[in-house]
Amino acid sequence: MDRRNFFTASSGYALAALGLPDPDSITRRTKAAPGGSVHVGKGEVAAVKQMVKSLGDSASELGGGHARHLAVRYLTEDVARWLEGRFTEDTGRELYAATSQLVHLAGWMAQDEGDTPTLRGLAQGYYAHAFRLAAEAGDPELSATALRGLAVQCVELGYRAEAVQLGEACVEYGRHLDNGRAVAYYEATLANAAAQDDDRRTATRHLGLSESAIGKPSATGGESWAAHYSPGRWAHESGMILSRLGDLDAAEDHLHLALDIHGVDRRRTRAIVLADLGGVRLRQGDVDGALVTWGDFLDCADGLHSVKVQAALRDMRVRLRRFQGLGAAEELRERAARISG
Repeated sequence: MDRRNFFTASSGYALAALGLPDPDSITRRTKAAPGGSVHVGKGEVAAVKQMVKSLGDSASELGGGHARHLAVRYLTEDVARWLEGRFTEDTGRELYAATSQLVHLAGWMAQDEGDTPTLRGLAQGYYAHAFRLAAEAGDPELSATALRGLAVQCVELGYRAEAVQLGEACVEYGRHLDNGRAVAYYEATLANAAAQDDDRRTATRHLGLSESAIGKPSATGGESWAAHYSPGRWAHESGMILSRLGDLDAAEDHLHLALDIHGVDRRRTRAIVLADLGGVRLRQGDVDGALVTWGDFLDCADGLHSVKVQAALRDMRVRLRRFQGLGAAEELRERAARISG
C-alpha cells in the first residue's frame, strides 16, 4: 500500500467503513455461541481495560513504537478468544467497547511507530476495526474516536477532503455526548481538517466550539481516549491550528498554555509541543527563542520511539541549515543527528 492508493475511491476506504457496522451482531452472538466456548464475564472486561491503560501509558510516555507488539499479542492471543466466547448481551457490549479501545491503541501505535506503507496500512485497518467494534457496542464516543484516528491519518497524508468528511462524522457521532472533553476533541478534529483544507471560516467556527466545550464538566468517567483530552492537549492542538491559519501570536500563547499552565504529563507529548513552539518562534523571527526551545525539545526527545518526534527532528535540522555560522544552531543540529541515529 502506497500513498496513492491509501484510499481506494474518492470518498475513501475510511468513509466506506461508515456503512460496515452490524449493531445486531452482539445479540446474535449471545444466542449462537458454541457450547465449548470460554465464558466471559466482568473480570475479562476489566482485564482488557487495564491493559489498555497500562500499554497506553507506556506508549504516551515513550512513543508508539515502544510496545506495539505487546498490544497486538494480547489482542490476538487473549482477547480474540473472548470475543468468540459466551457472554450476556450487556457484558458483550462492554467487551466490544473495551476491545475497540485496545484496537484503536494498536492503530495509534502503528501510526506513531513509523511512516511506512505497511505501518500506515496497519493503522488504517486497526482504526476501521475499532470503529466497527465501537458501533456494534453502541458506543458513539468510541466510534467518533476511531474516526478521528482516520481523520488524522488523512490530514498527515494530504487527503484533505476525506479528512474534512471524517471530521464532520466525528462531530456528528459526538453531538449528543455529555462529555465536554470528548466534544472538544471532535470539534478540534474538524477544525484541524478544515484548516489544512484552507477553509478558515469552518476552522475558526469549530475551533471556537471546541474551546467552549473543553472547560465544561463531564458527567461520564475518564476511561476513553476522548475523556483524556486534557486542556493542555487541547491548547497544543489549538495552537497548531492557529499557526496553520497564520495567527502566530495566538499560536505561541496556546503552546505556552499547554506547557506552562496546564502542563503536559507525558515526555513524548512535551517533546512534540516544544518542537512545535520552536517552529512558531522561528516563523516569528525569534531565532534565539527558537534555539532555546529546540534545546529543551532535544532534552525530551532522546530515547523516544515516535515517528512524530523523528519528523520534528528532521524538520528542525533542515530549518537550522540557514544558520550555519551560528554556533548554537550547529550544536543543536549535531545533537539532533545523534538522537536520530
